Amino acid sequence: MVFKQLVSAAVVFAVMATAEAKVKSGPEVGTEAKGFKVRAVTGEFADKDVDYLQSRADKTTIFLLIAADKWDRPIARYFKTLDKAITDGAEGTAGVEVVAVWLTEDAAKSKEYLPKAQQSLKFEHTALAVFPGAIQGPEGWGVNTDAHLTTVIVKGKKVVATFAYRSTNETDVRGVVSALKPK
Repeated sequence: MVFKQLVSAAVVFAVMATAEAKVKSGPEVGTEAKGFKVRAVTGEFADKDVDYLQSRADKTTIFLLIAADKWDRPIARYFKTLDKAITDGAEGTAGVEVVAVWLTEDAAKSKEYLPKAQQSLKFEHTALAVFPGAIQGPEGWGVNTDAHLTTVIVKGKKVVATFAYRSTNETDVRGVVSALKPK
């Protein structure tokens, strides 16, 4: 009887932990993504204000909207694993670029930090940028402030997938890469 109760408690805990890790955030799949400007800190547009949706036109772009105060090693591994999957040419990743957008109340601090993150992580297909507005992110993107990370895949201007987590690590990248594969 005690064993049965322990097993039941473990199952309930596992379900609660999974529910806690995922949260709804980001624009609805199938909708048109709205453009927004960020301050690029690294990458092709470093030190410029840019609207990546406009500049990438019909190409596939993965937006990583990160609550700056939630940045940690597991999320850094997620970023690095995604960047490596694109660099290694995983199926569906040809021409894909990643834009990691810091959502923060202290844009200056993030602008100072991000070149150090790039130097350490050595991204090849990931630009680091700072959103100059509210920590809720760009208007129309539906970023939930409970999400530590919101990943949005946009092909052209259409939202094709969203992933949001309260906690994440490199194992969650498989779902993102899978969403890039041609159907």
